[in-house]
Amino acid sequence: MVVIGAGFGGLWAARALHRAKVDVTLIDRNNFHTFLPLLYQVGAAELEPFAIARPVRTIVRGQENLQFLHASVRNVDVDRKLVHTARGVYAYDYLVLAPGTVAWDFAIPGVREHAFPLKTLEDGIALRSHVLARFEAAMHEPDPDRRAAILRFLIIGGGPTGVEFAGALSELIRGPLRKDYPAIRGEASVVLIEAADRLLTALPEPLGAYARRRLERMGVEVRLGTLVERVAAGQIGIRTGESGSEIAGDTVAWTAGVRGAPEAGSWGLPAGRDGRIETRPTLQVPGHDEVFAVGDIARTSEDGETLPMLAQVAMQGGEHAAVNIGRALRDEPPIPFHYRDKGLLAVIGRNAAVARLAGRNFTGFPAWLLWLGVHIVYLIGFRNRFAVLLNWAWDYVFFERVARILIPLRLATPRWPGDEPDGGG
Repeated sequence: MVVIGAGFGGLWAARALHRAKVDVTLIDRNNFHTFLPLLYQVGAAELEPFAIARPVRTIVRGQENLQFLHASVRNVDVDRKLVHTARGVYAYDYLVLAPGTVAWDFAIPGVREHAFPLKTLEDGIALRSHVLARFEAAMHEPDPDRRAAILRFLIIGGGPTGVEFAGALSELIRGPLRKDYPAIRGEASVVLIEAADRLLTALPEPLGAYARRRLERMGVEVRLGTLVERVAAGQIGIRTGESGSEIAGDTVAWTAGVRGAPEAGSWGLPAGRDGRIETRPTLQVPGHDEVFAVGDIARTSEDGETLPMLAQVAMQGGEHAAVNIGRALRDEPPIPFHYRDKGLLAVIGRNAAVARLAGRNFTGFPAWLLWLGVHIVYLIGFRNRFAVLLNWAWDYVFFERVARILIPLRLATPRWPGDEPDGGG
C-alpha cells in the first residue's frame, strides 16, 4: 500500500494498518507532520514552528510494516498502479490519496504576488517575519500616512483561520509589540475582510455574531459583505455592494480559500474545479476500487451534504480507508464512511472562543477552555504538548510572546503553490 501525504488523513490511515499484513510506504515532500489548527499562532509569534511540527519518522517509529519516503510526488499512473516520485517509482496494490489542500487565490489579480497564504509551516514563518519587519520599518518612517499603511494588517477571509489570526495578531500588536516599540502609539491596525454577510459561516449565526463583537472590542475592524477585487503592492481594491474603494496596507494575509492539491487533477481522477476528488461513500475513487481519497482532497457526501474540510474528517476518513483495505484483503465488501461530528471550535484571543459541540453552542471562557483541551489532546507527541502549554502559560501570565524572531527579509515573502523548488530530491 502507498499513502501520499503525512497530514491527518494519510498519517491516520498508515498507522491504522500497523497490524495488517501489508507493506506500507508513506510519502511526503516534508519530513514532518504539521498540526495545522495552530499554524496561525506561528504567524502571530505565539508559538515557535517546532512546537506544532513533529518528524514523521519519529511518529511512525516502531511500525515494522511501514517505510517513510521523503520525496515529492510527480505523477500517479492509476492505470498501471504506479506512483512516480523524485526518488523513484513505486508500485501499489492499494493507494490512499491524502495530499491535502493548498491556498487558492480564486484568480484574483495580484493575490499570488502580494498576499501571504497561511497553509504551510513556511507560510507561518514568513508571515511572522513580515509582520515584525513592518514594525521595524515604521520606526524609520516620518510620514504619518505612510506609517499607518505600513502598520495596517489586512486579513482576507472570515473563516476560523482568519478570525483566529485576527484575534492573535491584535493581541500581539497591543501587548508585546506595544512594549517593544513604545514610539508607535496607536497607528497599528488590523482589518478583517469577509465576502459573506457574517463571520464563521460554518457555525450557527449567533456564534459568528459573537466572534464579530469580540474582535471589534479587541480593536479589529471587521468588514462584511466586502469582495476583494485586486491586490497590489501596498493596497487592495475592494467592493461593497455597488461601491468600490481601496485600502492601503503593506500586509495582506490570505485565509479566504483552499483547493485540492493541483497535481491531483492531472492524475486521471475525477477532480472538480476546486481540485477535490469525488469519492464513493466508501471513500473509493469511482472507476478505481483500489484507490481511496481521504481528508481535504476528497469530496465525500453524506446525507446529501459534502463533508467539511476539517482535521476530524481527515482522521476518521484515514482510519476508515484502512478498515476497507483490511476488508478487501479478507475478500469482504467495503462499508460506507459515516462521519462522527465532534464539533467545531474557534478561539478569539484571551479567554474567549466559540464552540459547537453535541448540538450546543458555547461562547466566552467555557468555550476557550474547551478549545485549549481539544487542541492539546490532538497534538502529536509529549514534547509538542509541553512546548505549547509552556508558551501559552508564559503568554497568559506575562502578556509576552516568545517567538518574536525576525528571519532575513529575503525569506519573508509570499510563497504560493508552484513557487517552491521540488522537494525531496
